[in-house]
Amino acid sequence: MEVLKQRILQEGVVVSDQVLKLDALLNHQVDPELTMEMGREFAGRFAEAGITRVVTVESSGIAVAFATALVMNVPLVFARRKKTLLADPDALCERVPSFTKGIVTDIMLSRQFISPDDKILFIDDIIANGDAARGLIKIIQRSGAELAGLGVVVEKSFQAGARTIREQGIRLESLVRIKTLSEGTIVFDE
Repeated sequence: MEVLKQRILQEGVVVSDQVLKLDALLNHQVDPELTMEMGREFAGRFAEAGITRVVTVESSGIAVAFATALVMNVPLVFARRKKTLLADPDALCERVPSFTKGIVTDIMLSRQFISPDDKILFIDDIIANGDAARGLIKIIQRSGAELAGLGVVVEKSFQAGARTIREQGIRLESLVRIKTLSEGTIVFDE
């Protein structure tokens, strides 16, 4: 997606050779038009997959997952990162480390919102090491639902996350792939 690449170059902040901050367009502030364009792109790429539900992990993936679900006319379900007093005691849970937060959290998905009859499209904002993605994939598999694929806005191809998921035989579609962030410069994979 050329427009996304341009926005990343204009508004992304290279924090280190491992970390790209996209707060201005994805992780803190959301551009509705760009987000809808990303949702349309994912919906188009997975149009023939028979998707019945879009799933994501809170919170940065929600906007793009919502746009995708809206275009596909299916429900959006997001895995929570925090238990609340109203949390489903029988929720599907997985403990995952967070690359950007530097902590380990539990992600939870209520069994009432995912079933063995579902064909799931998992949408996420960024994939680096892939720990959260692998955690949600385990939850989807335990639910009995079929994972049709994973759509990622930004793949950091210099980190192992996307590669390890593809090695599991899971279809992973990225809108942009970043080859390197070395020396403060964003270089895209073509």
